[in-house]
Amino acid sequence: MAAAWTRTVTAVLLWGAVLLSDIAIAHTATLAVQDAWIRAVPGANVAAAYLTLRNTGAQPVTVTGVRTSAAAQAMIHETVVENGLARMRPHEHVIVPAGSTVKLQPGGLHVMLQGLARPLVVGQTVPLELLLSNGDSLQVTATVRPLNGA
Repeated sequence: MAAAWTRTVTAVLLWGAVLLSDIAIAHTATLAVQDAWIRAVPGANVAAAYLTLRNTGAQPVTVTGVRTSAAAQAMIHETVVENGLARMRPHEHVIVPAGSTVKLQPGGLHVMLQGLARPLVVGQTVPLELLLSNGDSLQVTATVRPLNGA
């Protein structure tokens, strides 16, 4: 009797783990990244990355951070205008509502790359890793564009 109970509990726990892993995979798969690019600023040790986040799922997805091997630090920032002056401030996370799109673009939300490992070259690609609130991450490749963003 005890062996049967142990097998039943083990089976339930394994089934639960499979279901949870499927939910996590589905959660990540619902977030798509489009048009990821970085503005090259000649001679600067910082750069800004922009991208479009599209959530095709039925639940919101939260991006809690960014990592990259191209810089010492990557942070989500927001440009805000206060008293006629544009200022950047850290933005803790980005929530992409279900079925919605959020754009990280010049003059608004963006990823600030500080302490670049080497100067960026127009045309090169830079790996970014978006960290999600459920513990998953999403690998993204951003292309370096010239200062005018063209």
